Amino acid sequence: MTRDEAWKLLAEYTQSDSLLKHALAVEAAMRHYAARLGGPVELWGVVGLLHDFDYERWPNPPDHTREGARILRERGAEAEIVGAVLSHGDWNLAEYPRDTPLRKALFAVDELCGFVTAVAYVRPERLHGLAPSSVRKKMKQKSFAAAVSREDIEKGALLLGVPLEDHLAQVITALQSVAEALGLLPPAPPAAGPGGPEA
Repeated sequence: MTRDEAWKLLAEYTQSDSLLKHALAVEAAMRHYAARLGGPVELWGVVGLLHDFDYERWPNPPDHTREGARILRERGAEAEIVGAVLSHGDWNLAEYPRDTPLRKALFAVDELCGFVTAVAYVRPERLHGLAPSSVRKKMKQKSFAAAVSREDIEKGALLLGVPLEDHLAQVITALQSVAEALGLLPPAPPAAGPGGPEA
């Protein structure tokens, strides 16, 4: 499945702007980790893009992921893509364990992408200059982005075998590469008007 086909499928089933941006964030993180871990970048990116494409129509487990997997099979997606999408739901682990670098990476970046996006959203500079230490600080605030599982974020780093700080840095770097698409560029400085500073 090509990236174009994956995007069309995502857009067919997803209207929510925040879900589309989450898909783009996870795609960027998956491509980043594929490059680091020697995985096929395009395939890992497609998995990131499609991991939640069925969520808007089927938000509850086990339909979420399983309906998506059914549609992916109908569209002729590779078994590797289908298996990875299924593996990110805890309810499918007996049949689709997180036992490959692709499946581990998807689990590791999914919740973290949502959390990093939330942290960036409340900063004036957005993703620009965001440090892992700032993300860790926010993780300690239980009321901030309360729906995001801190346990899953930590479990994901363990699964990849990287220190949490390094994992945070990798995902921040990945998201910075698509900051414009995510709407997380820092606001432009106001233009100097008449009588403003001269160049």
